[in-house]
Amino acid sequence: MTESELLQQIALGEDSRHQFKRTVNHPDALAAELVAFSNSGGGTLLIGVNDDGSIAGLNAIEVRRINQLLSNAASQHLRPPVHPLTENVHTQHGLVIVVSIPDGLSKPYLDHQGRIWVKQGADKRHVTAREEMQRMFQRAGLVYADVVPVADTTSDDLDEAAFRRYFEQRYGADSPYAERPLDAILQNLGLGDGRELNLAGLMLFGRNPQRWRPAFSIKAVAFPGTSIADSRYLDSQDISGPLPSQYTEALAFLKRNLHRVQGDQGFNSLGVLEVPEVVLQELLVNALIHRDYFTSASIRILIFTDRIEIISPGHLPDSLSVEDVRQGKTNRRNPTLTEHAFKVLPYRGLGSGIPRALEEWPQIEFIDDVRGNQFTAQVWRPAPQWEGVTDPVTGQVEAPVTGQVTPQVTPQVIPQVTPQVRQLLRAMSGEHARQELQALLGLADREHFRKAYLLPALEQGWIEPTIPDKPNSRLQQYRLTDKGRSLLK
Repeated sequence: MTESELLQQIALGEDSRHQFKRTVNHPDALAAELVAFSNSGGGTLLIGVNDDGSIAGLNAIEVRRINQLLSNAASQHLRPPVHPLTENVHTQHGLVIVVSIPDGLSKPYLDHQGRIWVKQGADKRHVTAREEMQRMFQRAGLVYADVVPVADTTSDDLDEAAFRRYFEQRYGADSPYAERPLDAILQNLGLGDGRELNLAGLMLFGRNPQRWRPAFSIKAVAFPGTSIADSRYLDSQDISGPLPSQYTEALAFLKRNLHRVQGDQGFNSLGVLEVPEVVLQELLVNALIHRDYFTSASIRILIFTDRIEIISPGHLPDSLSVEDVRQGKTNRRNPTLTEHAFKVLPYRGLGSGIPRALEEWPQIEFIDDVRGNQFTAQVWRPAPQWEGVTDPVTGQVEAPVTGQVTPQVTPQVIPQVTPQVRQLLRAMSGEHARQELQALLGLADREHFRKAYLLPALEQGWIEPTIPDKPNSRLQQYRLTDKGRSLLK
């Protein structure tokens, strides 16, 4: 790294991947920083830089001392050990040590006192919540939520008829194991421990899973507009029961709240869903099977006039990115649940569900919200047309409100506006910083926000920067143009 590159990096300030230190003196404090970076995706520690970004610099003696301290801290003051790389950069104010800490492969990392640290913004925090610790052990493959026994359950809490149907379908009615005691069969299949059901057994075949796990349900709401803050709703349902029942009822909720399009079908036909049904099936199954069962929260289905959101508790495991998911790569967060889901849900495995949904309907965005610990599949609905749209409640063909827009405006303006840009414009009420707009839209990925929302809106003239001659200013904000305000009206 050159001095110029170092200065450019320092000018960006501290964040979750970069931290400044004037100097370091205590191995335990340094170990806590290494633990936090290793548990949170890796990062860079710049030693010899003040908190305000000015370079304090180090002399040769300090560099030797800090390197020895770093070596001791990395090998002896945290476990498992980590292997940071260092580079000394010469500046006019002295040397700066650039310490690169890789993303850890053996999470969770702990300091000398057995504490787990993670990054939170530019700072670090001590992990104390049991659920968060469980998720970290889960990501490391040390424990899985779906095989944790559910206290006080027994095989009597199973819908035995449903389980027997599954067993015969998968293993055959004449299987030599069919005559064994039920508890023994469940234990052999990994659905119990011989005394209690585990989570996979309860959620797949339990008579009333929410008696023990009330949060593991689906909350579905259909809104008349585009905002979750709307106090009105068209339809709502709390969906409980085992996973097969949740899937069936959630799919029915989606289908009754979406339009049907006549297309080439006859006048008396019911029509086809505006979004292909296979898309809804794949995304629902993905949410039920791959959600984080260490997080006590419900799956949410939100239907707006312009989009559908299926929100699963738990962000993507560390080894996966949104692009990986789009390409069909997978990480089995709940391996026992997925093993038995083939016969009770339309689940195919192999990571094929998301690519299949995208092939049928490319207008899907996936949002991995690490900070909020949730994963959202956002399905954009087609813009209503005058002809061929069937109201989901009355069954009658109706014209949408947007039919009031004059023919002169529609072909010139509407086709240029993507759903993402529309969402951005609706969120703006004054002057907003980039971070504020991301927060309003619930987007964690800065690059995705920039490419899909901010740049198209700027290039098409719907919004404008408040400091146009300094596009990279830290004081930069954005506001609607007259053209943008006219579009919203």
